[in-house]
Amino acid sequence: MEQIRGSQSIEFTQAPFLLSSASVVGSKESEGPLGKLFDMVNQDDLFGAQTWEEAESTMQKEACVLALGKAHVDAEKVRYLYGGDLLRQGIATSMGVEALQIPMFGLYGACSTSGEALALSAMSVAAGYGEYMLAVTSSHFGSAEKEFRFPLGYANQRPLSAHWTVTGSGAFLVGTQKSHVRISGVTVGKIVDYGLKDSQNMGACMAPAATDTIVQNMKDFGRNPEDYDRIITGDLGYIGQSILFDLAKGKGYDIKSKHMDCGMTIFDQETQDTHAGGSGCGCAAVTLAAFILPKIEKGEWKRILFVPTGALMSTVSFNEGASVPGIAHGIVLEHC
Repeated sequence: MEQIRGSQSIEFTQAPFLLSSASVVGSKESEGPLGKLFDMVNQDDLFGAQTWEEAESTMQKEACVLALGKAHVDAEKVRYLYGGDLLRQGIATSMGVEALQIPMFGLYGACSTSGEALALSAMSVAAGYGEYMLAVTSSHFGSAEKEFRFPLGYANQRPLSAHWTVTGSGAFLVGTQKSHVRISGVTVGKIVDYGLKDSQNMGACMAPAATDTIVQNMKDFGRNPEDYDRIITGDLGYIGQSILFDLAKGKGYDIKSKHMDCGMTIFDQETQDTHAGGSGCGCAAVTLAAFILPKIEKGEWKRILFVPTGALMSTVSFNEGASVPGIAHGIVLEHC
């Protein structure tokens, strides 16, 4: 009970450590500002598979194998795997990690899934349920367009508010061994729904949830934005970021000077035609693995609040005219 902070947060007495990470991406991501930082790049976005869905599964498997290899940990030593994706019934994850034969929990938090998986992995390690936990997530532009929007051959026009789904997978090994990055706390997000129904403007749908989690984290831990080197959202993009600033300021928190968004970082808006920025489960995950964690490991950033954001919709809910709720989970990462 001494680990409970406020109404939504946990501060770990024995903080679990982030032992290793891996990032696997496609061709467009390799052409962006972070292109040289990813562990694996495949210029064939099918990754040698026959379908977009199989390609996404391949990315997940490769990311898991890479993360385990970096830490020199065999798959059989991992107690539980927490993983998810954007597809129906989490099929990319279940097919992707099947060969590893690790007991798994399939998750769905839309683009916030990396935060959900990291939170549950950290909680499990801190509770003594196992020495190692593996968190993994992915998204693929082809499979996401096929499921949520239009087949690629349809050549539909995308509004300026639309995001570009990142083709990528990020995996993270969480454990008890000491490393240069520890997960010191989590703030589990609530579903926040402002009644928006435009699924092509996910930044606006997710910004209220991101605001809610960030503000709650400050209250639960008794902190201010200045206590973090960066407050990093998953994929609000350019539109969602401006809404986040306004909403947070309305609640008494000016986070503008501390904020970074993974969806605005992974692509070059001027040269890559991604409109509002990147999105998808893989967006926050690969940016964390390739760009954010190295800065924490080196001590360039001492403490950050990582807040992956998700728009909770399905093809059914959208076609039935339902609104698009948002959710965001906060992970506090510190340099050791």
